[in-house]
Amino acid sequence: MKQNDIGGEEQDALACDGCAVVGRRGFLVRAGAAAAGVLVALGALPAMAEAAPLEFVKALGGGRQDKTYPIPAADGVQIDKDNDTILARWQGKVYCFNLGCPHQNTALHWSDKDTQFECPKHHSRFLPDGTYIANSGRATRDMDRFAIKRDGNNVVVNLDSLYQDDDDEAAWKLAFISVS
Repeated sequence: MKQNDIGGEEQDALACDGCAVVGRRGFLVRAGAAAAGVLVALGALPAMAEAAPLEFVKALGGGRQDKTYPIPAADGVQIDKDNDTILARWQGKVYCFNLGCPHQNTALHWSDKDTQFECPKHHSRFLPDGTYIANSGRATRDMDRFAIKRDGNNVVVNLDSLYQDDDDEAAWKLAFISVS
């Protein structure tokens, strides 16, 4: 059978014989390495390129309300989609936030470049400690924080104890652990 006698999908399959199939994880690893290479080529130091990375994590364990996570090794943000939490290490402190924006519960995004959280819906922005950046969107309060405590090299987050700065400011201000 000649190649011009077959349909488009079949031509694509013939043209790809011998192509290596790359899984999603492999693609993301390669894309991340390429992005880091571009940053270095443009003059960004590797330390700057990794200043506050975003990772996805899963809780190590815990019951229905308490979830255990390893203490992040460096400043950055980790998201646990299964439990709708954000674990953030910033300037010697670790916080655990609700993943949803306090305005309408839209999932927040982390910007490595700006080192801040942003709501994609109404563009409210928040500092790495969860403090609302005034006049940036429709939020009216800081990000909601979960109760958190240290347990050796881990943190334990109580998902039943969520603090809002406008309802319980004292508890909100204390909802972090110090790491050095």
